[in-house]
Amino acid sequence: MQTHQLYINGEYVNASSDEYIEIENPATEETISRTVKATKEDVDKAVAAASAAQKGWELTPNIERGKIVRALGDKIEENKDRFIDLLQEEQGKDYGLASGEVDLAIDYFRYMSEWARRIEGEILPSDRENENIFIYKKPIGVVGGIVPWNFPVFILARKVATALVTGCTIVLKPSQQTPNTAVEFTKLIDEMDEVPKGVYNLITGTGSEIGNALASHENVDMITMTGSVPAGTKVMEAAAQNITKVNLELGGKAPAIVTANADIDTAVKHITTSRLANNGQACTNAERVYVHESIAEEFTKRLQEAFEQKTMGDPRASKNADVGPLVSKDRLDEVHAMVESAKKDGAKVVAGGEPGDQNKGYFYKPTVISNARHDMEIMQEEIFGPVIPIDTFQTLDEAIEKGNDTVFGLSSSVYSEDMNEIMRVVNELRFGETYVNRENFEAVQGYHAGFRKSGLGGADGKHGVEDFLATHVVYMQYNNEKN
Repeated sequence: MQTHQLYINGEYVNASSDEYIEIENPATEETISRTVKATKEDVDKAVAAASAAQKGWELTPNIERGKIVRALGDKIEENKDRFIDLLQEEQGKDYGLASGEVDLAIDYFRYMSEWARRIEGEILPSDRENENIFIYKKPIGVVGGIVPWNFPVFILARKVATALVTGCTIVLKPSQQTPNTAVEFTKLIDEMDEVPKGVYNLITGTGSEIGNALASHENVDMITMTGSVPAGTKVMEAAAQNITKVNLELGGKAPAIVTANADIDTAVKHITTSRLANNGQACTNAERVYVHESIAEEFTKRLQEAFEQKTMGDPRASKNADVGPLVSKDRLDEVHAMVESAKKDGAKVVAGGEPGDQNKGYFYKPTVISNARHDMEIMQEEIFGPVIPIDTFQTLDEAIEKGNDTVFGLSSSVYSEDMNEIMRVVNELRFGETYVNRENFEAVQGYHAGFRKSGLGGADGKHGVEDFLATHVVYMQYNNEKN
């Protein structure tokens, strides 16, 4: 069994503690590796290395940084099969999604590399004579990147590629449940002489200890974190000590509105994909359905059939498995408890509703719940599992009101063939993303951000790049005297 080290200032080093975290395959319950449990002392060393490297990296020509970011994408592609296998082993993704995630990470590095020549400032007229106002866009500085367990390769790319191309150095903390892919990526960094020491650093351990130490560190200029609302709250509290900028993508409770004018086949197809992707463990997953009462019976029947056709299994043992395990026993227990609570409150399980039949692993059957009420826990709290509850509505006003009645605000969707209905929903829903007649998943050139408790700032596209930049305004006086 492999034991992973920290990576600080271009070198693999031991942690200052002798404690370890064991990494488990959620499909087999086997221990597959272990990582060192870093301490605040290790965080201090990593941040010091990133701080020391910041000036030189910032002054490196943008195009040279872009070439390095592009090369990292190429290196991931060269090792694609390895990353797919690690994703499936440590996180339980089906083959198609694991392959797609690695492809997206490759694409992200390549896309972000193109921003090397696109970071722009401005020149403004002044109110004074003989003066111009220059606005520069400069790297924000040392970035602390906290990566979640559910998309450990893609979200690593989101944070690392954007930080490096904008001239920021980074201290990366992967999830304690899925660090193996980050460790593999670090090997690629270590092979590249073009990456100066200290520009990229990797620390492993618990969020409560090193995540807090990173967020509260006086020499960290921005924390970018993807995770749950409680975890994001703790990061904000820690960052507030030094007024450190935070970039947070947190939980979601995405509504899917299916109107009487929807193409039911289209709605069923894409809601199934949007709910079961990554075994239901994504913040953008469709989490609740509001369907017009006139088509509710037919829609529910077809959705039930679609869910029941999905196969479950160890994704490394079978490329044909549609649904893999949840990431942990705790996650399995929490999902089942929410289903049981909904049943007690009067909802009806029409598909699934129980753990899988496998002898090992944290599998939960794809589950459809009808007769759910908007005020039920399962309609209000994030499920993060392969479970979809269904409520009905009579008017579009009612559907929009129910959709917006949440503390979250990340993604949403609407299914209708009536453009007037679509435009009303798009204009009145209060979410960072709305998907129309398609599955819930964002594009690298878009902007991934949420309202309310779903986060601050965002990622992807030019707006995501801007979050890693600071604005420097220069008032430039000049001498207009003629010789």
